[in-house]
Order: sequence, then C-alpha cells, then structure tokens
Amino acid sequence: MPDAAPTEDLARRAAAGDGAALEELLTEIRPELLRRCGRFLPCREDAEEAAQDVLLQITRKIDTFEGRSRFSTWLYTVVANCCRQKYRELKRRAAEHPAAIEPERYVDPRTTSVIAGSRIDLLEALDRLEREHPHLVAPLVYRDICQLEYAEAAERAGIPLGTLKSRLHEARRQVRPWLAAGS
Repeated sequence: MPDAAPTEDLARRAAAGDGAALEELLTEIRPELLRRCGRFLPCREDAEEAAQDVLLQITRKIDTFEGRSRFSTWLYTVVANCCRQKYRELKRRAAEHPAAIEPERYVDPRTTSVIAGSRIDLLEALDRLEREHPHLVAPLVYRDICQLEYAEAAERAGIPLGTLKSRLHEARRQVRPWLAAGS
C-alpha cells in the first residue's frame, strides 16, 4: 500500500462522505490495485478490468468501511472478490462463445509462464473449493493469496484465530491435490 497513515485517513474521511477524499484515495491506490489484481489474474487486460471493478466497488461501498480494521485489509476483500468474479465471468464467456485460436495467437506451452498457469490452476481450485466447502475459501484467500498475518486474516474473516488456522489447514488439504492435478 502507499503510505499507510494518509491512506487510512483518506479512507476514513471517504467513508464519512468526503467526496474529495474518495477521489484522492482512488487516485492513490490505483497502481497498487493493479498489482494486487495481477496476483490473481495472469492476463494484464483482465487484471486491469478487475482493478476497474475494484475502484467501482470502493466508490459504491466505501461507506461500509468502519475503520475497525486497516483499510488495506478491507481492500483485500474487495480485490479478492472482484478478481474471483472476473475469473468466473471470463470462464463463463469462454464457455458460451468458444473462439477458434488463430495460428498467430496460439500460445506455445513451452514458452508460457509457469506462474500464469499456476494462477489459473489456483483460480480453478478456489472456484471448486467455493462450490464444495465455501467456509474454507476466505481463510485460504486472506492468508495464502493476500498474505495477511494470521490474526489479521482471522479478523477479516470474522472468525477466531484457532478456527482460521483449522480452516486454513483443511482448505490447503482440499486444494493441494487439485493443484497437483493441474500441473
């Protein structure tokens, strides 16, 4: 995050209805949003679209930021939800309108980023985990993807620390074979 103190102050003022503070906040966090969205979505254009969705969500829902946790923690939730929604939308669109791959746009798997592939596998695993064990998604997203500290992840998920650790362990246990199968 950019300098945390001014960002926190801007977020509190924006949540209280200060439109100028909201504009300044959005401008300040825009570069960081793109980086965070890029952690979820391997294609830059998709990450940019998700970042725009995050900015819209912040604009619409900043009044729900109560300041009990850090703004960056609140923001992680918005980023994770928007990126996962964008992925589901892209997946649905691709299923509805499969496009023929033009020879010049064919991606050679020998030169494709392993990281990009692993992110797609992770998004697939998160999608499956959400269908099969929805209560395990938040701990995995907050701790392993957003890289929040355990206490902060528990606070954001609204569960006790021990419960977070237990759910995180179970989420990792569930997801591990799905990720191994995708590689």
